Amino acid sequence: MRTNQRLAQLWLDALTTELGASAGTIDTYTDDLNCYLVWLDENSLGLDEVGLEQIRNYITALDQRGYAGSTIARRITVARGLHKFLIAEDLGSHDPTSNLSTMRRPRKLPFVLSVAETEALLETAHRLAADPSVGLYRQAGYARRAALFETLYASGMRISEALALPSDAAPPGTRMLLVRGKGDKQRLVPLHERAIAAIAHWEKLARTYSGGAPSPWLFHSVRNGSKALTRQAALLEIKEAAVAAGLASPDRVSPHVLRHAFATHMHSGGTDLRVLQELLGHAGIETTQIYTHLDTSRLHQMVRDLHPLNEDQQEGRATAA
Repeated sequence: MRTNQRLAQLWLDALTTELGASAGTIDTYTDDLNCYLVWLDENSLGLDEVGLEQIRNYITALDQRGYAGSTIARRITVARGLHKFLIAEDLGSHDPTSNLSTMRRPRKLPFVLSVAETEALLETAHRLAADPSVGLYRQAGYARRAALFETLYASGMRISEALALPSDAAPPGTRMLLVRGKGDKQRLVPLHERAIAAIAHWEKLARTYSGGAPSPWLFHSVRNGSKALTRQAALLEIKEAAVAAGLASPDRVSPHVLRHAFATHMHSGGTDLRVLQELLGHAGIETTQIYTHLDTSRLHQMVRDLHPLNEDQQEGRATAA
């Protein structure tokens, strides 16, 4: 219906002009709105004719089409926003979503490497960094890669925080790094011996290649020290290393996965959740608590794989017999 489309466009225009919504946000809202408008058209409904029952029918229709719970929740949020806008602008008589309980999006657990997989990734990076036969330029790049990976896994810092580290962030003998995180908040994060050695190796090769030219960044371009390493380059490097290490899902490996690995492995080893919150720079404990869910998931997997009454285990013993 043209009236529905005109009213929806008024909301999109308001989001852009009054709230400064980005083009990406508007594109997402447009897709979700079009889904709602098509459903209204299929059911010959005007926006002012929609009630709570119709909204529930819309949710059912989305579910029957096989949309993920997160997608359904987002599309209902968009429909809710449209109806609230119409009420605020005196373009609608009622809000059919006012008595609709908020849909909770299921918490998606992050992809996490095991300790063995993390070690394989790091060892692969170190092996390449120790090979002078590849030439100084490539060896320096590999050394930077090993130093970055070790720093991320040793400290749990975000990739953006690591790439923003100044060149003097890790002086000889240091055991802690001062990190500037979200909201410009500072915190101290730990380094272990292997990370410190990896950083020193990278800095030595970088100085040798550049003839001693200084850089303002700890992790920078090998050819041009005035340019910090980019997130895109770091992502490409860790995916290449994941393939070289023979990891099962290299396409899912990213620098942020090392942050998850740090947090999960530390929590599994007994680190207090409040301490972990401080190390990760989380504003609230709720964000950090996801790692308790990861531990539970890992325990369930261990029970499935190792419990003597598990069917697969019984089949294996029967075959061996």
